[in-house]
Amino acid sequence: MSVLSSFRDSKRARPILERIQSRKGEPVSVMEFCGGHTVAIFKSGIRSVMPSHVSMLSGPGCPVCVTSNADLDRAIALAKTEGVILTTYGDMLKVPGSHESLAQVKAQGYAVQIVYSTLDALKLAEEHPDKQIVFFAIGFETTAPASAAAILQARARALKNFSICSVMKLTIPGAKALLSMGEVRVDGVIGPGHVSSIIGADAWRFLPEEHGIPVAISGFEPVDLLAATDAILQMIEEKKPRLVNAYSRIVKPEGNRKAWGAVQQVFGLEASSWRGFGEIPESGLVLRPEYAEFDANQRFDIVVEPTA
Repeated sequence: MSVLSSFRDSKRARPILERIQSRKGEPVSVMEFCGGHTVAIFKSGIRSVMPSHVSMLSGPGCPVCVTSNADLDRAIALAKTEGVILTTYGDMLKVPGSHESLAQVKAQGYAVQIVYSTLDALKLAEEHPDKQIVFFAIGFETTAPASAAAILQARARALKNFSICSVMKLTIPGAKALLSMGEVRVDGVIGPGHVSSIIGADAWRFLPEEHGIPVAISGFEPVDLLAATDAILQMIEEKKPRLVNAYSRIVKPEGNRKAWGAVQQVFGLEASSWRGFGEIPESGLVLRPEYAEFDANQRFDIVVEPTA
């Protein structure tokens, strides 16, 4: 049995599930902050086997879903700029802006191209020196290192026709904003595995230390998610909130220092607009002044009308 298969093994999952189902107590809400966790929980049916007093909630864990109308409008305006090939990940194409989506713009004949990595966008820039290649950079901390690497590579290769439009966002400010709203009761948090592999498990210590909320970093297989949920419920029962790393085979306390160091080298922070939340201070990644030559927002004279 492979390592991954062992985390899908029903024999390994059963005792954890039985322990969860044996727990009693007041109603509690456990929230995941990762879109990948949302899909995995749905796919494995974990919600349906939780005891009646445990509610599983989904937080703002999908960077595509929280990309604002204004951000999409800017990308659409760039795609309609003469000489520009707009590149981005495929899941952005059907997300609506204020009036249309990138898919609709592509159908109108504008140059919108799906890429699977920033390397694809760099290759396009090398292959089409007569075109301006703009990478519409979305994502959380997980995808930010690839965008940072693309900027560093573009400079190393002296590419003058490559730039990015960054609408990347940070998970921690988003989580803090959600908690500060006070509109949703959160008794425990399943910490995002992919994000934490970059920024480190320790980044989530603010939850137990500042808010008294238990957090367990989790992987994406059923055993991972059950183990994290069980750890959270145990901490709630014991009234001893702390940080538990239930994904230690991937996530380290300090994260990936080299990857996150590249992000900090290339990007600074700015306020960012989140669909459904509004503007959250210091939650967006913007190119630092020393890399401004690769900022599509500065390279092109794009005016986007304010949207509601």
